Amino acid sequence: MTGIIILAAGISVRLGTPKQNLVYEGQTLLQRTIKSALATVCHPVIVMLGGNAGIIKPTIENLPVNIVYNENWQEGMSSSIRLGVVHLQKNHVKINSVILMLCDQPFVDAELLNQLKLSTTKKSIVVCAYNRGIGPPAFFDSHYFPELLLLQGNDGAKNLILKHETHITTVPFPLGNIDIDTLDDFEQLKDFGKEN
Repeated sequence: MTGIIILAAGISVRLGTPKQNLVYEGQTLLQRTIKSALATVCHPVIVMLGGNAGIIKPTIENLPVNIVYNENWQEGMSSSIRLGVVHLQKNHVKINSVILMLCDQPFVDAELLNQLKLSTTKKSIVVCAYNRGIGPPAFFDSHYFPELLLLQGNDGAKNLILKHETHITTVPFPLGNIDIDTLDDFEQLKDFGKEN
């Protein structure tokens, strides 16, 4: 069984407002991400909240996801990954893999997430390939859970992926380079939506 952990605990420093609550095509970025995750063959879906949880949680609490609060969110993304993996292991004993995803990649869909899961072999890591290299969403076999639990800082699983390059499979995701870190990014996203 593959679980999905949505990393949404940051406070969007560069944006100045919670990116999780930005509305694109009638849904917040976090709602879009959750919708894609729930439409996959993966279960359960865990949403990691931290900074701004009080104004983000009401937008998703009616959705069938597990909301986990990371009180150490200021430590960075790794703290949410660790807590999410612990939650999966503790509450879902049949978990044998996980997909880590962000809430600021608006073009992640269920088809892509399912493809990550279906592209696996034992001990595999499957990541997305886009024009700036490789990155999330990313699939990890449970073989890597102990290393995920040792992650530190705000780089997420990047160093773990680089460490195990020989075990990596990539899935093409050309729109993966579109993520929302600044208001300019969001304005460009809205313009992109009008053009396509």
